[in-house]
Amino acid sequence: MNLLDLVIAIPAIGFLVALIMPRAMENITRLLVMGFALLTFVVSLGLVSGFQSGQAGLQFVTNKVWIASPEIHYHVGIDGLSLWLIVLSTFLTPIAILLSWNYIKHRIKEFYAFLLLLECGLVGVFAAYDLFLFYTFWEVVLVPMYFLIGIWGHDRRIYATVKFFLYTMVGSVLMLAAIIFLYIQAHTFDYEEILAQLGSGRIALDHGTETFLFLAFFLAFAIKVPLFPLHTWLPDAHVEAPTAGSVMLASVMLKMGTYGLVRFCLPMFPNAAKENAPWIVILAIIGIIVGALVAMVQPNMKKLVAYSSVSHLGFVVLGIFSFTQVGLDGAVYQMLNHGISTGALFLLVGFLYERQHSLDIQDYGGVATVAPWLSILFLITTLASIGLPTLNNFVGEFLVLQGAAQANFSWAVFAALGVILSACYMLWMYQRVFFGELAHSVKHHVTDLSAREWACAVPLIVLMVWMGMYSQTFLPVVSEANARILDRTAKAGLIKMNPQVAKTTGVPTNAPMGGGTLHAR
Repeated sequence: MNLLDLVIAIPAIGFLVALIMPRAMENITRLLVMGFALLTFVVSLGLVSGFQSGQAGLQFVTNKVWIASPEIHYHVGIDGLSLWLIVLSTFLTPIAILLSWNYIKHRIKEFYAFLLLLECGLVGVFAAYDLFLFYTFWEVVLVPMYFLIGIWGHDRRIYATVKFFLYTMVGSVLMLAAIIFLYIQAHTFDYEEILAQLGSGRIALDHGTETFLFLAFFLAFAIKVPLFPLHTWLPDAHVEAPTAGSVMLASVMLKMGTYGLVRFCLPMFPNAAKENAPWIVILAIIGIIVGALVAMVQPNMKKLVAYSSVSHLGFVVLGIFSFTQVGLDGAVYQMLNHGISTGALFLLVGFLYERQHSLDIQDYGGVATVAPWLSILFLITTLASIGLPTLNNFVGEFLVLQGAAQANFSWAVFAALGVILSACYMLWMYQRVFFGELAHSVKHHVTDLSAREWACAVPLIVLMVWMGMYSQTFLPVVSEANARILDRTAKAGLIKMNPQVAKTTGVPTNAPMGGGTLHAR
């Protein structure tokens, strides 16, 4: 058992331990669950220290038979694409537990148990290299989030939960059908073996079959992103979810969709991905602009932040389907940035809700007068979300726009409108909530940050600055993994390498199938 196996196993064990704890031992249950979450995070840091940059292929691999017939393997491993997403999952879980410390007052052990199960499923999704195992973890994630919203959510939680469940299941069933079809063709669920057979021609997909398989995977991932117009479940889920659920949903669960696009759709179905890229990019740009415009008119803070996610994740999809090295690097980096900045926004909005018991912007005003430190942290997070230079979102958005401009300059022009609009709706919300006349209820109910809340917020603020100032801490291993994906995609013969990348690497833009390896810049 290596470190990756431990990162998957520890939260699963913690889930079982939490369930068998006596209901009366609430404080001990909280401490135990926090211990499991912190241990998982510490072990995941071992993945970072032990990761060998420049090494091709997977690392921390375990490949053992799980089910004999049909042969399904417990095949897990990581590369530069999945490394930081796993660390993001393990980093945010202790924060989600800590911010719920005083907020959750009923069914306590079940709540914390589901958070650990959610963590286990998320890590498994980013580590699985057997398609059936991937699908299993994909569905495991759905279960705890269903209960987190349905039991501990707000007034319309049942409606939001059912909508979330139905949307996700529709895409998942289509993806399962595509996985079964690939198994029939390849006689294996192993992702690397399927890729090898597709690359060698042992599995020959005609145009219609490849397009169907691509769309089956794409729909499942696009719903999870969510990509316009499949985004309508997200605002309801965020508004009704408890704060911890909103943080984990926005920060990590949505990245399952964008991760799937990069990991599966591009390498397995490169011709279909290139052929369908124009309309996917159009949907991404519409999502960027419409998400920002709808966010601007929201009276509810959580809905505003939820629609901002639709806009920001449109940038990620745009970067992915630009098929450029810099665009794909920016897309993956923006996944991490969004996880930090939007997670922090939901966390801080949750702090306000715990004090005022309202998410309506009109119920606030003058918060900066009574809670100056909360106001400062909220301002930093707001500036990070709108892409202020030196903060994290700027790097990801800049790289995505650069990659989009290399592919089609008009894409970058329209997408840039989203950056402008994000400044409008975020700063307007901040002005209405924190400045102006001090509301009577705010004066009596809103207080500044407690020590527990400082402990939740400060790590996120530190990361916003770190990722904005020292992006090379994270980008090199991401770039290496993306280069290999683009190289495999380019060898399909339809996708030409970006001229600047080709110039850097020495590979001609019209390199024949099976040409040289594309290296990260």
